[in-house]
Amino acid sequence: MSASQNTPAAAVPGDDTPTLLVKIFGKDRPGITAGLFDTLAAFAVDVVDIEQVVTRGRIVLCALVTAPAPGGAAEGELRTTIHGWAESMKLQAEIISGRGDNRPRGTGRSHVTVLGRPLTAESTAAIAARITGAGGNIDRIFRLAKYPVTAVEFDVSGAATGPLRTALATEAAARGVDVAVVSSGLQRRAQRLVVMDVDSTLIQDEVIELFAEHAGAGAEVAEVTAAAMRGELDFEQSLHARVKLLAGLDASVVDKVRAEVRLTPGARTLIRTLKKLGYQVGVVSGGFTQVTDDLKERLGLDFASANTLEVVDGKLTGRVIGEVVDRAGKARLLRRFAAEAGVPLAQTVAIGDGANDLDMLNAAGLGVAFNAKPVVREAAHTAVNVPFLDTVLYLLGITREEVEAAETHAD
Repeated sequence: MSASQNTPAAAVPGDDTPTLLVKIFGKDRPGITAGLFDTLAAFAVDVVDIEQVVTRGRIVLCALVTAPAPGGAAEGELRTTIHGWAESMKLQAEIISGRGDNRPRGTGRSHVTVLGRPLTAESTAAIAARITGAGGNIDRIFRLAKYPVTAVEFDVSGAATGPLRTALATEAAARGVDVAVVSSGLQRRAQRLVVMDVDSTLIQDEVIELFAEHAGAGAEVAEVTAAAMRGELDFEQSLHARVKLLAGLDASVVDKVRAEVRLTPGARTLIRTLKKLGYQVGVVSGGFTQVTDDLKERLGLDFASANTLEVVDGKLTGRVIGEVVDRAGKARLLRRFAAEAGVPLAQTVAIGDGANDLDMLNAAGLGVAFNAKPVVREAAHTAVNVPFLDTVLYLLGITREEVEAAETHAD
């Protein structure tokens, strides 16, 4: 039989129910929380709310409880007893009388994640002021990480996610911090799909430039690549022009390029942590399957798609095979991967740096511009401007401690 059939529902304090806010603060040590509630138990009060935070070894413990019932122990006796217990523990206590529970949170709830290296008091004040200016109230603040960046999360109510994101993006750019705003709700804890660009995102290199160096055309290809990533050239045309310069290279160059590829700092940690948490992870690239297939195997990715260099008689022909993976193609692949993974598009996260990633970033539930070109930073949902790919985990509400636990138990 269910508990609801046997246990009466707990009484919910009304607005006029007398309540007491008990605040305990001082040096943290084991047993404080248990000791406080053991002391309160003698007065037969009900617990309405609890919140506790420990910062640099100092505890602040708040308990909202119903006031002692009339005819029982007096409120004065409770106050005296709590103060006496706190003194015996070398703690301080404050007890405030009032009525009812906390005031209801406003509609429109969001998680605001702020990344700084460092996170200054000035930038924190500016972000908090912007939240207030957008009609939001900060209900809770929690540190997600202290390195390699400082990451804190604000739980905000009273402001719609879209306008709040717009307001904070402007402030973040002015203050040199990264800010992500996502809607609160169960969907944040649901299984997700994360899809990344490869060149200059998952890896530090532009793969076509690595091939071009072996063809003696490095400078020419790099110039065209930079213009394409800035959105100044059509990607497909620029791809064909660059690949044409590789004609005649021996196919053995593929192994050399694979060995030259450098993962972005934090890439392995990002993927390993996501996989431990049950996420599915994929890559889409305007580069080449000759490299992405190898990355898929090495990193245990679920999905990978890219262009394919044509090889005839052991030589690169200077052409690609099949449909080109361009800006629109990346968005189509994101949708295809989401359908195959059984994940709603709203539960997808896309990460990229170039103009050809924009459609994918905008189609995803959360689009992250990673050390991106200005045109991409301005259009994406949020931007990360530190050189560590695993900082994206903090935008998903994953703490550094959880990351380290996943690393410790890595297979």
